[in-house]
Amino acid sequence: MKTIAVLGAGITGVTTAYALQERGFAVSLIDRQRYAAMETSFANGGQLSASNAEVWNHFSTIIKGLKWMLKPDAPLLVNPKPSWHKYSWMAEFVAAIGQYEKNTIETTRLAIASRQHFLSWAQKEGVAFDPVKRGILHIYRDKKSFQHAERVNALLKQGGLERRAVTNAEMHAIEPTLAGTYHGGFYTESDFTGDIHKYSAGLAEAVERRGARMLFETDILSAKAENGGVTLALSHGGSERTEQFDGVVVCAGVGSRDLAAQFGDRVNIYPVKGYSITVHLPDEESQRGAPMVSLLDDETKIVSSRLGKDRLRVAGTAEYNGYNRDIRDARIRPLTRWVRECFPTVSTENVVPWAGLRPMMPNMMPRVGAGKMQGVFYNTGHGHLGWTLCAATAEIVASQVQAAARSNSGATAAALAIKAA
Repeated sequence: MKTIAVLGAGITGVTTAYALQERGFAVSLIDRQRYAAMETSFANGGQLSASNAEVWNHFSTIIKGLKWMLKPDAPLLVNPKPSWHKYSWMAEFVAAIGQYEKNTIETTRLAIASRQHFLSWAQKEGVAFDPVKRGILHIYRDKKSFQHAERVNALLKQGGLERRAVTNAEMHAIEPTLAGTYHGGFYTESDFTGDIHKYSAGLAEAVERRGARMLFETDILSAKAENGGVTLALSHGGSERTEQFDGVVVCAGVGSRDLAAQFGDRVNIYPVKGYSITVHLPDEESQRGAPMVSLLDDETKIVSSRLGKDRLRVAGTAEYNGYNRDIRDARIRPLTRWVRECFPTVSTENVVPWAGLRPMMPNMMPRVGAGKMQGVFYNTGHGHLGWTLCAATAEIVASQVQAAARSNSGATAAALAIKAA
C-alpha cells in the first residue's frame, strides 16, 4: 500500500495527509472546494481545549434540549421535524449515556496527545496561525453548574489534565476585561487557541510542498473497494475520470456517512450546526477591552478566542436541523449580545457571521481506524472537537495504515515465495 487518497481537506484531512507523508506514503488530497478548510474548519471557536473534553451524553443535555426546543435562540436547538436519521441518531446518543465517564476520560487523553503534534508541526513547517497560549477559563454563573464542573474535573484529571478551580476574584485577575459577577470558574493553563483556517491552509501548503497531489474542486461521484485497493470516480471541471489507489482515508466531515455506505460501513454521523462571529477590533478601545484569555461560558455554551491583535472569535450553540447551512439571525444575536454584556467596551459594529456543520457520532467519539474492506480507513466524526483532537487521531490512523501496508507486503512476499518454491 503506497498511494493513499485522503477524502476531505478540512483540518482532519490535512493533518491526516501530513501524518501519512511522515510515514512515506504518496498522498492525494481530494476536496470539492477550491481551497483547504473552506467548510467546518473555516471559522470555529478556535480553542484547542482538553478542558472541554466532556462528552454530551448526559441526562442533563436531554433535559436542556427538551426545555429549549421551542426557543429559537437557545444554546441547544432541535428541529422537531421528523427524520429517521435524526431520531435514530438520538436513540444511539441516549444509549451511549452509560459510556459518559469512559468516553470523557478517553477524549481528554486524545486532546492532550494532540497538543504537541500541532505545535511541533507548526514549528517544523513554519505555519502561522495566531496562537495565544494563555489558557482557557471556564466560567459558571450558579452553584449547580459549578458543582457539575467539579464532577467533570475529576474525570478530566483521570485523563491527565490539570485544571484548577478559581474564585470570582481570581477569574477577573486572570482576565481583567471580563465584566460581571460569577459563582466561580475553572482555569486550564495548558490549553491554548489559534486560527483553525490559517493552520489548515498553512499545513496544506506544506503537504503540497512535500509532494502531495492536491485535487481540489473535485467531486467524488462514487467509491468502491475492490481487488485489495480503492477505485474513485472523480469529476473536475466538467470532466470525469476514474483513479485507483492502494488505500483511502475518509475525512469528509458530514459527507463521511454517505462515503462509508459505499464502502459497506456504517458511520452514523449527524450534522450538528454551530455558529460563530468574528468581531473585528478596529480601534484601541476595542482591542484593550477584548479578552486575551480564551473563555467558555457554561450557561450560554459560548466560547471566545482572541485571534491576533484585531480579531475576536466568538462561537457556540448546537442546532440539530439536518444538512441546512443557513445562517439564522436568531442564532447569531446571542453571540453578539454575549460580547456586549461580557466586554462592554468592545465595538460590535463590524461582525462577520458564519455557520458550519459539525460531524458528530452518537457517542461523541471520533471514528478512527479500518473499515470492513481492505484499504479503507476512517478519521472522522470529531464533532465540536475536531481542532482539538485531530492531530492525535491523524497519528493513530496513519500508524494503522502503515501497519496494514507492512502486513500486506509481508503476505504478498510470502505468497511469492510459496509460488517460487
